[in-house]
Amino acid sequence: MEHNVPLITTLATGFGLALIFGFTAEKLNIPALVGYLLAGITLGPFTPGFVADVHLASQLAEIGVMLLMFGVGLHFSLDDLLAVKKIALPGAVVQMGLATLLGMWLAMTWWDWNMGAALVFGLSLSCASTVVLLKALEARNLLDSINGKIAVGWLVVEDLATVLVLVLLPSLASVLGGVAVEETTEPLWLTLGQTLLQVAAFIALMLIVGRRVLPWMLLQIARTGSRELFTLSVIATAISIAYGAAALFSVSFALGAFFAGTVMRESNLSHRAAEESLPLRDAFAVLFFVSVGMLFDPHILLEKPLSVVAVIAIIIIGKAIAAAVLVILFRYPLNTALTVSASLAQIGEFSFILAGLGISLGLMPQEGLSLILAGALISIALNPLLFKAIEPLNDMVLRRSALARRMEHREDPLAVLPMATEQKYLSGQVVIVGYGRVGQRIAEALQSRNIPFVVAEQNRELVEAIRKLDIAAVTGNAADPATLIQAHITDAAMLVIATPDPIDVTRMIDAAKTLNPQIEIVIRTDSADAAQIFKKSAIGKVFFDDDELARSMRSYILERFAS
Repeated sequence: MEHNVPLITTLATGFGLALIFGFTAEKLNIPALVGYLLAGITLGPFTPGFVADVHLASQLAEIGVMLLMFGVGLHFSLDDLLAVKKIALPGAVVQMGLATLLGMWLAMTWWDWNMGAALVFGLSLSCASTVVLLKALEARNLLDSINGKIAVGWLVVEDLATVLVLVLLPSLASVLGGVAVEETTEPLWLTLGQTLLQVAAFIALMLIVGRRVLPWMLLQIARTGSRELFTLSVIATAISIAYGAAALFSVSFALGAFFAGTVMRESNLSHRAAEESLPLRDAFAVLFFVSVGMLFDPHILLEKPLSVVAVIAIIIIGKAIAAAVLVILFRYPLNTALTVSASLAQIGEFSFILAGLGISLGLMPQEGLSLILAGALISIALNPLLFKAIEPLNDMVLRRSALARRMEHREDPLAVLPMATEQKYLSGQVVIVGYGRVGQRIAEALQSRNIPFVVAEQNRELVEAIRKLDIAAVTGNAADPATLIQAHITDAAMLVIATPDPIDVTRMIDAAKTLNPQIEIVIRTDSADAAQIFKKSAIGKVFFDDDELARSMRSYILERFAS
């Protein structure tokens, strides 16, 4: 029997090849995303063999974009962004601007493209992949570290800026040399004003109505006890709001889905919503990357190898150097600068979305997408190597460069306790490393019992804020003995490590024991293996991360000081 089932054929071949190539990529310690793109290239019209239905794949990709952006919205935390706003906001804006200018210069001088094409191309090179970054940080237990928070906050600003570009680009298309979405004789300022009003109306509706209705609706469905109904409600909300935003407010699917996610985050069930919708979001994300790969013409690697090298240089070298310099200028250590640089030295989903929009508006030639895809494939494949090079490179630079060592230990008023600090904070005190969720709760408990403590925290903005609350605090990495010395660890009664990074924890223990062999150390860890190692060290008390962790640590510390 002959079957005409292009949808099933596209899904079967797309998922099947994505599984094979993704598995192979992971075995080679390359992100699976590279495998998904390679699967799309294999199915695309530019390679021999079977060619999948490009039109169907593009529609499936639209669903993938919606669910990807919905996931970004679900994980968007304004609090996390505000915690690092002084570095993430200006850093992301300046780095995006520099990367965009480099991309525009390359496009206009090497390939003689017009301003509109060069602008879209430069912007596509400036924004890193959220998916790649989060997976890289999770794999290295850096997501909850200050370095991870800065990198994520930086990328959130990039994502928000890119969403704004996606909103405004259609209105500016005709001015930049492309094709307007709708032929109009209205002046540009009026077109832009109408676009911004429509976006503002949609955002207002979501913030005023959506943030009340969606969490309530999610709660009512959760009370039915039906898991599949709950998952269905999450997916239906994402896709329906994205479609409604486009149909009623002329807002892109991406922006509609993003705000659906941010509003749903207000619900107490947001974590469950994220967890139970993840398999479907991941599946359509795979199809999105496969469909993008289908648009890639691999011949460009042979026809324009120098152009590909130049694009990769901007992504990996240009963006990395710009980010590193900016982080160091904000007085953060070299390790933080290298971590943020490695995090941003790749491009991904937003680059593809921008490039696709640029092509649909007649702004950028198809060749531009192929160059962007080549840059994405190679930069994502090399990204794990960049992360592995952070520690050796950090050690080598500090060992060989006197200037780097001086900058690492330059005078910083937040890195030392003020001269007016009372004696009770300098002897017999508790030193708390990390002022996140766990550290704050422990500090509050100590304050309530009038037990003196000093906070050691890498986030300068946080140290600045808590000092205004008359809390003794120093900024710096507590794995560095100099930071512990400034917290007066030599005369402290207890060291409480409230940060979960297992690598830094080992260094902190060694440094603290060297400076104060008698000190009691209380540790929080996310790793079961690390918990067993620390327990065997007989250094004090180890708490494995669970829902009661903060309460358990707090009770133990108070009991020790009560006795």
